[in-house]
Amino acid sequence: MRPTHPTLPAFIRHAAGLALAAFLVPAHAADWPQWRGPKRNGISEEKGWLDQWPASGPTIAWKAKVGLGPSSFVVGGGRVFTLGHADGKDTVFCFEATTGKSIWKHSYAAELGDKFFEGGTTGTPTLDGDRLYVLSRWGDAFCFEAASGKIVWNVNVQKQTGIRVPDWGFTGAPLVLGGRLILNVGESGVALDKATGAVVWKSADKNSGYSTPLPVELDGRTLVLLGSSQSYLAVNPDDGKEAWRVRWVTEYGVNAADPIVSGGRMFLSTGYGKGAALFKLAAGEPEEVWKVRAMRTQLNAAVLHEGHLYGVDGDTTSIASLKCLEFATGAEKWAHKDFRTGALSLADGKLIAISGTGTLLIAPASPDGFKPTATAKILDGKCWAAPVLANGLIYCRTTGGDVAVIDVRKK
Repeated sequence: MRPTHPTLPAFIRHAAGLALAAFLVPAHAADWPQWRGPKRNGISEEKGWLDQWPASGPTIAWKAKVGLGPSSFVVGGGRVFTLGHADGKDTVFCFEATTGKSIWKHSYAAELGDKFFEGGTTGTPTLDGDRLYVLSRWGDAFCFEAASGKIVWNVNVQKQTGIRVPDWGFTGAPLVLGGRLILNVGESGVALDKATGAVVWKSADKNSGYSTPLPVELDGRTLVLLGSSQSYLAVNPDDGKEAWRVRWVTEYGVNAADPIVSGGRMFLSTGYGKGAALFKLAAGEPEEVWKVRAMRTQLNAAVLHEGHLYGVDGDTTSIASLKCLEFATGAEKWAHKDFRTGALSLADGKLIAISGTGTLLIAPASPDGFKPTATAKILDGKCWAAPVLANGLIYCRTTGGDVAVIDVRKK
């Protein structure tokens, strides 16, 4: 059986952990400067936004076309950034966040990469202060001036390191940690000097997975978690040395969803029938707590809220469901059928979910059931990127590149 699109998808020593804390706090509380938001958990800190709409539907602030790919958005400094592919080129787009006015864009030659799916860009940019970082599927890494689009540096990581490109290309988003840029390239990552693009360390020439490097604080030290094609690994961001690994074999090597770490426990979930498990992160190797097949997140990681996980169960070839699982036990609490391969985020205790066919739904995050307070068909086409709420606007897109921005600001 042929695989469908496997990823979106679709993420330095710091004194006493202070750099990690600084990394997790954006310049503006309502911005969304990096993959999965301010704390890389799919949750926005915003409150007081409109979670109910008139019968005519929500207000559309603006629309745009950005080319093929399920790349997500980052927002900061009054700007929103995303990626897309058209006419043999990838393009980095910068729009005015509230109006959609084009501020700048940069295009460069790139393969479409339409292996068993439509192709296009699959990674997401990372905004770090006045710099924007991008990694292409084929290893082109860029550092831009966020305001102007001027290239600060540009290197091809694959050519620099000799590390193979995995089946569907490199993806995820760059992780800025201290003075380094950590990429999911090779078996357990590559680190670049974020100021110059020079290689600081690299890992083995084996297929990477498709997750974004995730920084975590465990036992008083900072580690970075990455999915390879065969495992989820923890590495030391200073030198790339492996701390531990959990062998996790998903069909076609598609370890794409980021781990979720809370209270000394790590949740893993992938698609193609693999399922999910919870591990206790003690000294030494992680210990399995439970394992179920009730949640199989092929593309996007779930979100964790008040002891419950909310995420998509099923692949792009299945009639996937939106589900709720208990974090401590893996017990399924409810399933919302025919959600397709959509995605979700969370803000102020509410799920912001977009179905795989473009219906946006708002519902309280509760283990008692999925009961939307607002529903609207806002896009036509496949929607694999999670909705992004930033400064009262919800940014959504299709894999075909249609962007719709919903205004949920209270007047």
